[in-house]
Order: sequence, then C-alpha cells, then structure tokens
Amino acid sequence: MNDKIKILGFAGSLRKESFNRALLRNADKFVPDNARLEIFELDGIPPFNQDTEKEMPQKVREFKSKIKDADAILISTPEYNYSVPGVLKNAIDFASRPYGDNPFDGKPVAIMSASIGMLGGARAQYHLRQIFVFLNMYPINRPEVMVNFATDKFDSEGSLLDETSRELIGELIQNLVDWVMLLKK
Repeated sequence: MNDKIKILGFAGSLRKESFNRALLRNADKFVPDNARLEIFELDGIPPFNQDTEKEMPQKVREFKSKIKDADAILISTPEYNYSVPGVLKNAIDFASRPYGDNPFDGKPVAIMSASIGMLGGARAQYHLRQIFVFLNMYPINRPEVMVNFATDKFDSEGSLLDETSRELIGELIQNLVDWVMLLKK
C-alpha cells in the first residue's frame, strides 16, 4: 500500500469551541506516518428530507463523496439527552441515502467522545454502535476513548492536557489504521 490511509473525521457538534471538535483536532497529532486525517465540518447539512435524497444538497453530496473516498471514519461526539446528537444522526442518515447507496458500507470506524459529565459520552457511543450495525461498518472496540469532566482536561486553546486521554487516542487511531490494513488484505 503506497498511498496513505485516508481517515475522515467529523464531530457531532456544531459549536465552534466544542470539546469534541477540539478532541478531533488533537487526534491529528497522533495519526501515524502512513495515514492522514481530514476533518469535515457538518455545519450546513440541512435536516434530512426523503423528498430531496435523489437530488441531495451540495453539502451532503460533498460529505458523501468524502466518506466514499476515505479508508476509515473517525467520529468525535458529545452525548445529548443520553444519546447521539441530532446533527450527527441527521448527517449520517442523509449521507447513507438513498437506500442502496450507503458510502459507510464496509468502512472501519472509530469513536471518541468528550463530555462535561462523568461518563464522557458513553451512551452516545453505544447508540452509534447500534447505527453502525445497520450501516455495515466495522467499529474499533478498544480502547474506548471517553474524556469525562472535559472542562478540566482541555486548556483555553483547545489542547488536550490529560495524558491518559492522549495515550488512548493514539492507541485508538493506531488500531484504526491497523484495522484498515487488515481489512484490505
């Protein structure tokens, strides 16, 4: 494999200073030399409407194209009301349509989350895993990267200060790259 492994990353939050956007930016520091991370912003993806799935809005077509071109997916998501944020679920729903044209099919995927709460986004991650079953994705199971009490673990510039979280992110991304290479054999 001569080309670098392409990882497409996106955050399940639209807030500019969200911990999950910061987590994704920090993850770029741990991408091995044989891979690269491209971050896609979900801002501008309209609410899914099945009436428009055959002539998708440009932002959705762009997102879908990036997914198709990627070797793997990295999602960083907060937890809203014990589950996946609506913006993330909406983007996944829109990109996986119309039925039979699912760019997520067979893609390796890794999840990270950051939350101000004690569980660090665990419930959102588990709900995402349920979605991956239907999308036929191949999730990395370990390590689970759940940055809890995030307000204490990032500085004012969005740099992740917590060494344990940094180590887990590095391990997660290496496992994702290894998983891609294994599945390509």
